Amino acid sequence: MLGLLTNDVTRLAGAGPGEGAAPPLPRALYAHALNVQGRCLYDLILYRLHESPEEEPHILLECDSSVLDAIQKHLKLYKIRRKVNIVPCLDLSLWAVFPGEQAGDIAGSLAQCADQALVLTPDPRTEVMGWRLVTKKGANLTEVIPGSRIGSIQDYHRHRYKQGIPEGVKDLPPGVALPLESNLAFMNGVSFTKGCYVGQELTARTHHMGVIRKRLVPVQFSVPLPQESIPEGAEILTESGKSAGKFRAGGDELGIALLRLANINEPLCLNVAGDKVKLTASIPEWWPKTASK
Repeated sequence: MLGLLTNDVTRLAGAGPGEGAAPPLPRALYAHALNVQGRCLYDLILYRLHESPEEEPHILLECDSSVLDAIQKHLKLYKIRRKVNIVPCLDLSLWAVFPGEQAGDIAGSLAQCADQALVLTPDPRTEVMGWRLVTKKGANLTEVIPGSRIGSIQDYHRHRYKQGIPEGVKDLPPGVALPLESNLAFMNGVSFTKGCYVGQELTARTHHMGVIRKRLVPVQFSVPLPQESIPEGAEILTESGKSAGKFRAGGDELGIALLRLANINEPLCLNVAGDKVKLTASIPEWWPKTASK
């Protein structure tokens, strides 16, 4: 997968370059698979299942369930004669774990629960996304993490839309979304030192030029929006009627949009069934402090 993904997956296998003592192996990495034009195909979180570099590498991939078959075909296309097994893990469940307001030492508490899970690790994208938990299907979550409360998938999407975290093909349309406009670097999802990978040329050139005029940001509407009421890629306008960007996805009054950074602090609106709905955009607190300048 080294030449297929934006991040340096050798760090998971413990085979990366370097001298002296090897750094601890990360448990998880975030990455995108790009097409040859440098646009996103799939967003992935990779989990290390083996415990040491001496063991045979076993990597678990988290992806949008709607593109499971497509990703398998994509990986097998590049497998050629390598001895690699690629199989779906339909017997596993994925959870996001967010600390409560009075959680205290969340890292210490969750570390004590790790032996009850296949994977329990901080989300590699950003601290605001909490921890990722992978268990066998049917596992009792209150046994894995005592005192936990199970929320809904809607709770999860509301949280990540508030934080401006894109995920899946609705937020990152395949063949359309650009990785750096999608904040891939902010989410620790790209290595600019690993060497070549599919789609690397445009990504590296954009990074070294240092000019990114549009980014995915969280937006909040003045009123809750009816489900599926906004077409994908609907244009967002300034008060003067100029295009400020495009809506990607959302739910109720929250969403995520690709906006020109120059327009983020302006009053904005979106046409919904012939009516103008006002919205506000914001810069997430987890972004680097110089990101919006």
